[in-house]
Amino acid sequence: MLAPVWSTACTDWEARIVERRSLIPFPPLFADEAERALEIFKGLRIVDVPGQPTFGEACDRFVFDFVAAIFGAYDAGNARQLINEFLLLISKKNAKSTIAAGIMVTALVLNWRHANALLVLAPTKEIANNVFTPAVGMVRADPELVLLLKPIEHLRTIKHLGNNAELKVIAADSEVLGGTKAGFVLVEELWLFGKNPKAAAMLMEATGGLVSRPEGFVVFLSTHSDEAPRGVFKEKLDLYRGIRDGTIVDPRKIGMLYECPPAMVESQGYRDPANFYVTNPNIGRSVDPEWIAEKLVEASRGDEGALQIFLAKHLNIEIGTRLSRDRWTGAEFWDAAADMTLVSVAELIRRSEVIVAGVDGGGLDDLLGLCLIGREKGSKRWLVWCHAWAWSIVWMRRNDIATKLNELIAEGSLTRCELPDNALAIDPAGGDEEQDDDLTEDIRGVVEVLVQVRDAGLFPERDAIGLDPVGVTALVDELSTREFTGEQMTAIMQGFKLSSAVKGSARKLAARTMRHGGTKLMQWCVGNAKMEPRGASAVAIVKSAPGAKIDPLAAMFNAVMLMTRNPEASDAGGGVDDFIAAMKAA
Repeated sequence: MLAPVWSTACTDWEARIVERRSLIPFPPLFADEAERALEIFKGLRIVDVPGQPTFGEACDRFVFDFVAAIFGAYDAGNARQLINEFLLLISKKNAKSTIAAGIMVTALVLNWRHANALLVLAPTKEIANNVFTPAVGMVRADPELVLLLKPIEHLRTIKHLGNNAELKVIAADSEVLGGTKAGFVLVEELWLFGKNPKAAAMLMEATGGLVSRPEGFVVFLSTHSDEAPRGVFKEKLDLYRGIRDGTIVDPRKIGMLYECPPAMVESQGYRDPANFYVTNPNIGRSVDPEWIAEKLVEASRGDEGALQIFLAKHLNIEIGTRLSRDRWTGAEFWDAAADMTLVSVAELIRRSEVIVAGVDGGGLDDLLGLCLIGREKGSKRWLVWCHAWAWSIVWMRRNDIATKLNELIAEGSLTRCELPDNALAIDPAGGDEEQDDDLTEDIRGVVEVLVQVRDAGLFPERDAIGLDPVGVTALVDELSTREFTGEQMTAIMQGFKLSSAVKGSARKLAARTMRHGGTKLMQWCVGNAKMEPRGASAVAIVKSAPGAKIDPLAAMFNAVMLMTRNPEASDAGGGVDDFIAAMKAA
């Protein structure tokens, strides 16, 4: 028998999802194995639904397509799973946890390995119970399964009495995964793992058993996150979107991603009740369209943050820079204004006739943001380059954004500064002045960049560096020691006094006369910002949540205030040509 050949790409997914066709682009690799599993799965009863129907009676076709893809990828002749990793991304209330229970009970029944371990990994006890409870119900409602499988409720375990295999449901927030050798793994609510900085190591530990169990598989289930995706969730989301779109070739992974096509997101067509089915394939069964319509109207009247969460959970709309009603008006045009060639200060210097800088933030538990804006030679477009610094204590105090910060470090747009070991120690002698030098790494990083621009002769003689007047003493001192003049530093009034920069930069982004490097750092900061009215026509940019970070964006507005003064380069220093020559020599 010839080995099957397949591709897990689904490049026509936009048409398929609107036409309610399967998102699995090929039939099961091994039809007999798929039918064998479906016979078991369809016979399992959903005990918390009136009448206790079976999966076969209560579920939409998408569920059976997913189950058939999983179990139909098993090559029984070689005891090997040919497709061994799966993702189902779907809106809330589409029976995801119940489907998870059914998949793993089916796997437990079909498992042939003696004393094998099957694992459901959930982020919390509550979510773990959401899977374990229906799994136990399925066993006890079936007269044949109750003789084959034994639930052990206090351990959240179901044991196979024939081969001693065990299905365990573990809550990651309270139990240890060390030593786990599971052959089949299901990870529930992956988006919550994305918020956990230890999740990558945790998932590696949980799935490590597949190295010696080639018949095994891993299934990830998730709704969209209640904030911009990050961590392991963002990594998997990007991976499976790439596989679906054909930009990443990986025949051993496949996903069913119930997302609205980009055009529908852009037009907000997802708000039309006629389109609710797109991300809710179980609509009319476990999902009530009238309830979604009613709650969507209520959420639209209330807090914008609550509306975004509702859209993410019930219509599977990813939270990003474009959803918030009170977002900065420039957010809508931000992504389209990206110029991916603006990757370095050297590139900005090469293309600019004059450059100004803005700085904001800098607390130990905050970011220190730096923005350079250059006026491009010839075109006169504004070119934006941004970077940020963060002290290691931010990872300690803001564990919820640690995975995002790590992502930005990997991108190169954020620098981590290590807090000295003695910084939190009590000094009984009263103060060690030398310690202050240990807490200027971020300041020195900013100044080193500014020195590059100055030495290239691109700063104006006056008003070159715009500073938030609060908490800039250390930066001013460092700049003074590097021979920057007082005339080059200027305080930029904050709040509503930045209105002209906030509104003007949005207009320039829309016209694409302001371009930026398209970094994840700035995309994140733009998504964290909201615009509040001040008086009759003024506005202020503030954080969308108390813990959000927007310092590099605020630094950009400081720089915008200076660039609107139409500065001219001083030409003091070696000049651009000398700078480029020095860079090439280095």
